[in-house]
Amino acid sequence: MLTARFHPDIAELPAATWDVLLGGDHPFVSHAFLQTLERTGCIRPEWGWQPHHLGLYEGDRLVAAAPLYLKGNSHGEFVFDWSWAGAWERAGGSYYPKLLNAVPYSPVPGPRLLVGQGAHASRLRQALVEAMRAETDRLDLSSAHANFLAPDELAAFGPEWLARSDVQFHWHNRDYADFDAFLATLKAKKRKNIRQERAHVAASGLAIRMRPGSSLGAAEWRQVHALYMATFDAKGNHAVLTGDFFCALGELGDTVQVATAGEDDRILAMALFLQGEDTLYGRYWGAHVAVPGLHFELCYYLGIEHAIANSLRRFEPGAQGEHKLARGFVPMRTHSRHYLAHPQFRLAVRDALVHEARAIDDYIAELATHTPYAEACR
Repeated sequence: MLTARFHPDIAELPAATWDVLLGGDHPFVSHAFLQTLERTGCIRPEWGWQPHHLGLYEGDRLVAAAPLYLKGNSHGEFVFDWSWAGAWERAGGSYYPKLLNAVPYSPVPGPRLLVGQGAHASRLRQALVEAMRAETDRLDLSSAHANFLAPDELAAFGPEWLARSDVQFHWHNRDYADFDAFLATLKAKKRKNIRQERAHVAASGLAIRMRPGSSLGAAEWRQVHALYMATFDAKGNHAVLTGDFFCALGELGDTVQVATAGEDDRILAMALFLQGEDTLYGRYWGAHVAVPGLHFELCYYLGIEHAIANSLRRFEPGAQGEHKLARGFVPMRTHSRHYLAHPQFRLAVRDALVHEARAIDDYIAELATHTPYAEACR
């Protein structure tokens, strides 16, 4: 007999059990990472995030869980439903709050339905999905959404959940001995362009390093946070990650990696990464200097070198960005599922998603004609 309980603070859920149910080393879904977001002021109702984490219990024993939030807007999700919200509100409905199964501010595919490795994994995933749907109806919400799902979770969602996909660009390690071995697989023009970009950075005189987050002191983390803030300010966006959050990243050990460019004791540019068991994830970038190629060096090339040196299988540098294709990243689908409570609204959106899906298929087919590799990677 399973009982669903909802928690307004992830600290109410046992960290050790949560991470066992996670079933692997995925840093964004770890209890420590999600709790760090909450305790350092990054998750706030006034910013549209209210924790509503789901636990499934047999008696008092937690047997399945899902990171869940009541959302007062659609910021920080990277699966865009603004048009759905506008349509529903023009029809007289209230789209917000909605229910969201996701990791805040992180367009990173991975586990969202945490059930461990047991024989009942499929049944528990379905129970989590049903609990989310039931909670949506109980609270009279417009919708529930599950973003950036792992492939083995998709079957848990029934036909009342609308399927949606998008495209990211990921790099795959083909057992390269070093960066030059990777370059050798690219077309000559792409290889030449990357070498030129790296030469521009080398000629700048900046000290370029990839460092574990645990090696940065408090003053250096403040510099990294200032660079993050400057990037968001320059783009007119609201920077939601606090200075306390950045300083706390150093407590996560080698899970966090930071690429820096500097002189003396000043960090003049940075790129922030998180590392799992077999994957490197690129997150944030910032710079106080304008050096040709510096963005690509810190955000992509150092990440590729790090992945090769540490035998990581994959490097996911974040959402969007066709410019990544020319640098060895290839298109990969991401998946989300969406439950719209009102049947007629659900039907209208389902029809629109048919056209969107065809456009995504065409986009992926077009990208395949622009592979940077001399021979197709298999």
